[in-house]
Amino acid sequence: MKTVLNCDFDLSEQEALNLQKDLAKKVVISDYLGGMKLVAGCDVAYQKNSDKLVASIVVLDVETLQVIETSTAEDICQFPYIPGLFSFRELPPLIKAFDKLKYIPDVVVCDGQGLAHPRRFGLACHLGVVFDIPTIGCGKSRLIGEYQEPAAERGGYSPLIDNSEEVGCVLRTQTGVKPVFVSIGHRVSLATARHLILKLSPEYRLPETTRQADHLVKIKLKNYQLSESL
Repeated sequence: MKTVLNCDFDLSEQEALNLQKDLAKKVVISDYLGGMKLVAGCDVAYQKNSDKLVASIVVLDVETLQVIETSTAEDICQFPYIPGLFSFRELPPLIKAFDKLKYIPDVVVCDGQGLAHPRRFGLACHLGVVFDIPTIGCGKSRLIGEYQEPAAERGGYSPLIDNSEEVGCVLRTQTGVKPVFVSIGHRVSLATARHLILKLSPEYRLPETTRQADHLVKIKLKNYQLSESL
């Protein structure tokens, strides 16, 4: 799976901000996708006391949630820790991991934000535009915006509003548990994103895409630490 845009991560903070604003204009906020048979989840973790990052991707069958393929890649941080610009740190290893995939997912769920970002260009948007692939942001916590608590039952949701703009929704995936924060990444409407995240979360708060990718990256990090200690 290849990128459709040239990706330069050797940037100053201001250059990254300018690029973020330019690329945000390319985000498509309506459904522009075919059938959804394969869905991917991705995650990036940081090795303690190191500048190493590890990315993981898990491709699942949308209907059965069976794991079809996994991929991991490691990299060295190329961009400093700057709030709102995390995608410039995390995309390099993700691009490497996506490059290894044999199966091309129909949609990707990111463990993070999409439009629910100060400049409307979180990781899910950045990844979606770079690969020109449908993406969804599903965050464990809120980055921006205000909302009313959604209904306590599974499927309850409420809009996430920032400066009078609906930037996402707050979705209850399991009755009586904390909600998740869903937003458009690229080429997926908010309604489709909400329905898919609920479908991917039959038993737990987080969608299986996120759970599986998080599990994979933790195993990979543990293996790295064990090998380095030998």
